[in-house]
Amino acid sequence: MPTSNSETTTGPPTRRPPLVPNGVMAILVFLFCELMLFAGLVSAFQIIKSQAPGGIWPPLGQPRLPAGETAINTVALLLSGLALIIAHRRLAADPAKAKRWFLGSILLGIFFVVFQGVEWSALIEQGLTLTSSAHGSFFYLIIGTHGLHAVVAIIALIYVYVGMGQPGMSPVPFYVSEAFWYFVVGVWPVLYWQVYLT
Repeated sequence: MPTSNSETTTGPPTRRPPLVPNGVMAILVFLFCELMLFAGLVSAFQIIKSQAPGGIWPPLGQPRLPAGETAINTVALLLSGLALIIAHRRLAADPAKAKRWFLGSILLGIFFVVFQGVEWSALIEQGLTLTSSAHGSFFYLIIGTHGLHAVVAIIALIYVYVGMGQPGMSPVPFYVSEAFWYFVVGVWPVLYWQVYLT
């Protein structure tokens, strides 16, 4: 039986675009897994710390962590996240200003990583190493894992910064690197509180 023209279709069915770009969905799943990793590390650290002989922590002969100096570094990292938020909001209206804020975010992130390196050097000189105690092992494992994430995220931000403004560049790398950096910024205050302050 012949069909009317209104019932016939030509070509393959059109595919709706995803609600969230695949790259963004992938980084969100990855970051959820990383959040579970940090939760496990911090939980293990708190269990070991609660079982310290006599409740003494850090163990005798081990240096205290420089909470005051690291507070300054924490502010720098939080300001980096704020600069990235401003860059995101300015991106459509004023790409040149957005790029400056984006660069500010990167520079503050680099400051954070370098400052952490200086802190580590001082702590190693004071005798806090991976093998000196459980305190040293967990400190370098937790804070080092975060530092590794920060370095990778900064590399991703630099990649996006170099490509900003180039014709045909997809916004997906911007969103992916942005989400990664927000994770690095957001998880740090929890690590600072749990490792440095409690």
